[in-house]
Amino acid sequence: MKITSLNVGLPQRLLFHDREVTTSIFKSAVQGPLMLRRLNLDGDFQSDLEVHGGKNKAVYAYASEHYDYWREQLPDYEFTWGNFGENLTTEGLREQDAFVGDVYRIGQATVKVTQPRMPCYKLGIRFGRDDMVKRFLASGRSGIYFYVVEEGRVDVGDAIEKINAVPNGISISEINRAYAHTRENLDLARRIVDAQILPRGLHNDFVETLAALDR
Repeated sequence: MKITSLNVGLPQRLLFHDREVTTSIFKSAVQGPLMLRRLNLDGDFQSDLEVHGGKNKAVYAYASEHYDYWREQLPDYEFTWGNFGENLTTEGLREQDAFVGDVYRIGQATVKVTQPRMPCYKLGIRFGRDDMVKRFLASGRSGIYFYVVEEGRVDVGDAIEKINAVPNGISISEINRAYAHTRENLDLARRIVDAQILPRGLHNDFVETLAALDR
């Protein structure tokens, strides 16, 4: 596993459906090395800290392998690394192999898996498609958010190594499946809630969805 691209972006203001929106989803590949710090990658800034950023979403990784899928889905779109707002485009790091709580060494930094990326309307802005949120969620190709345990420099080509695996953990792909199809995965969703492994916001989403289904 390794880093394929480092991507950063600054907040931008633009119009979306006749209202002004500030977003940092427009990220571009840059030269490294860069410091991966507690709250972000150097040169990258989040716009809406209520739903993006913070210690549990300090860095976002997305698999380069997923781009082949999206090129088939959106053949008229010209893709470049960073299109999904990821800080790290990666090779070999997939949702089904990353479990919440797993610890990785990426370059000189150490990070911990926290949760999948749940799409918001700004993904639709990035791709100019109102259906992109639905497509992204249905794909199961969420990417992975990390908490930064130890700051350090990272660069293109740096190895990504799992150094501590959670026994009997819950994978990012399992969380994606339970979130997108809760009714069909009630036991899994309850297991996720009972484990109390997710950050508060996503944990509460599961609790509320299960409560609604139990009525």
